[in-house]
Amino acid sequence: MIDKFELNEEEILLFMYSENELGIEAAIAPASMMTHWHLAHPGGYAQHILNVVKNSFGAKKLWQVAGAHIDFTDEEMVFCALHHDLGKLGDENGAYYKPQDQDWLLKKGEVYKMNSNVQYMEVTDRAVYNLQRYGIKYNWKEYLGIKLADGMYNDACEKYLKSFRPELRLKTNLPLVIHLADYISCRAEHDAWCHPKQNINQVVAHE
Repeated sequence: MIDKFELNEEEILLFMYSENELGIEAAIAPASMMTHWHLAHPGGYAQHILNVVKNSFGAKKLWQVAGAHIDFTDEEMVFCALHHDLGKLGDENGAYYKPQDQDWLLKKGEVYKMNSNVQYMEVTDRAVYNLQRYGIKYNWKEYLGIKLADGMYNDACEKYLKSFRPELRLKTNLPLVIHLADYISCRAEHDAWCHPKQNINQVVAHE
């Protein structure tokens, strides 16, 4: 377990990922609802999370080589990577995804659909909601690392990422490293789906 957590926080995290609604979903949930997106199959969520954790170290090293400031710990980075998509597991009201039951949509590659019984939230908003309802603490860097994981693909991130005033710019590079790791992972997962006969291995610069 990550060193940053006190014993009680470790136990809470273990409980969250054990035999309750989030723990069960973490084992069987897909990473997306469309086959041409990424890992739209049972277990795809867990596979994607592990890829993002792994690739976050490569993204961090790339930033270091480029001379960017690393103002966060590995523990903070891994915490964000582990939980950036936690909202895709749904919440106490049900799973986020349900199997698609419309043949015409299945033929288009939409193998899952949104669960209409669950209140709409951005995935990252539901992620921090789930963390707080289990009493899991996080600092402001970790909050932004999760909140901004989708980068410019999410309009809700725009004000954080497109500020033209120095005093409003991000004061940490953690969200940018997490987004890069997420983007690389999604693209590699998509490429593996497009080219299943090729041996596509993710190269991670981490010793």
